[in-house]
Formats: sequence, structure tokens, C-alpha cells
Amino acid sequence: MRKLILSGGLALALLGGAAAGAVAAETATLVPPPVVDEPAEARGGSETAVLAGGCFWGVQAVFQHVNGVTRAVSGYAGGTKETADYHTVSTGRTGHAESVEITFDPSIVSYGTILRIFFSVAHDPTQLDRQGPDVGPQYRSAIFVNDDEQRRVAESYIAQLGDAKAFSRPIVTKVDALTGFYPAEAYHQNYATLHPENPYIFFNDRPKVANLARLFPDRNRSEPVLVSMTAQ
Repeated sequence: MRKLILSGGLALALLGGAAAGAVAAETATLVPPPVVDEPAEARGGSETAVLAGGCFWGVQAVFQHVNGVTRAVSGYAGGTKETADYHTVSTGRTGHAESVEITFDPSIVSYGTILRIFFSVAHDPTQLDRQGPDVGPQYRSAIFVNDDEQRRVAESYIAQLGDAKAFSRPIVTKVDALTGFYPAEAYHQNYATLHPENPYIFFNDRPKVANLARLFPDRNRSEPVLVSMTAQ
């Protein structure tokens, strides 16, 4: 399912007076912190997490506003390098999911806290092979783990949230080994920041960033940490 990409005055004309209400009506689920987490001293100065939760624009936007995150890159995970491009992934037949690679300082924000934000505001983990208006396995909910320790934390947290019935429906998030992360095309990077009035961003992604500030004020940074286009 293709995303609607419009900008500027045309977007505002289409949104009309209902836009502000739609953003205000967006909800999130504040889930409890993980009982099992990585100790900060275990990782040194930097760690990466790869998460998939629907369109990567919104997931990237959320984590670009998290204190302790030094980089958040939109890309693809779950398939091969040869099929890691937007049009091929959009067929839903590559094994890839639209994903975000998050580089963070574990002494400031833990892996477990990254997952807590992921489940609370970045996406709805009860939607199977879709997220909002986007449908297909490329929009699935997934955590791609780097090692056994990340797997232990992720699987424990999903079980914890399930036992607590944190959501009204079962969590469908899968935990898979990361076999490779492939950055998306440059025009996908920083998309929510560069196109704030795009109707898709306005309705689906800006509320996620607002919910981060509302539910995690101590974790929120007002200015996003953006991907350098020269690095892509």
C-alpha cells in the first residue's frame, strides 16, 4: 500500500479544519518498564537496536527525539542486500521489514527503555502485518536482535507485557536475529522532519512524537538528531 506524499499548501488544503482534532485524538499506551533489562555497564559507550513497526518514517521520527540516541536511520532488515530497495520491499515478497537502526548510549537510555518507547508510542504491537493504513509483511512489528542478551531482554519484555495484559489484544511482535541492516534511500531519511505537513506524517507520525513528549518528558529532546545526507 503506497503512502500519500503531498506537501505544503496542498496538504493543508486537504486536511482542513479537522487536522488539529485528528492529531489531538491520537492515542498511545504507556506500558510499564521492563523487569529484565541490560545493565548499563555491559555495553560501553554505544549500542544499536533495530526495530520494525510499520512505516519507518514515524519510528525514525520518534527515536530521533529520544535523549541518548545519537543516530536513527531508516532502512530494511529481514531480507537480503540484493532486495533492499524501497520498490522491491514494497512488493511484500522480500522478507524485509521497514526498520530503523537506532544507535544509543546505554548509560543514558537503556535497551529496555528503547523497547518501552517502541511499544508505548512508536507503533501498535497488536497489528499483524500492518500498521495503520499500511498493509503487508513489510510493515510488521519486529525486533531484530544483535545477540543473546538483546533477545533475552526483548522476549522477557514481550512476555511481561502479555502477562500484564498491557494491550487489549495479543502482542504480535516477533523477535528475530539480525542478519543485516540496509539503510534506505536518502529521500526517506529525516522524512517526518522535512515534510511535517504531508498528510501521512500529520495524521500518523506527528502524534507519535507528541506522545513521546507527553508520556516520556524526561526522555524527550525537542530538537531531533538527524541523519546526515552525506553519510548515506
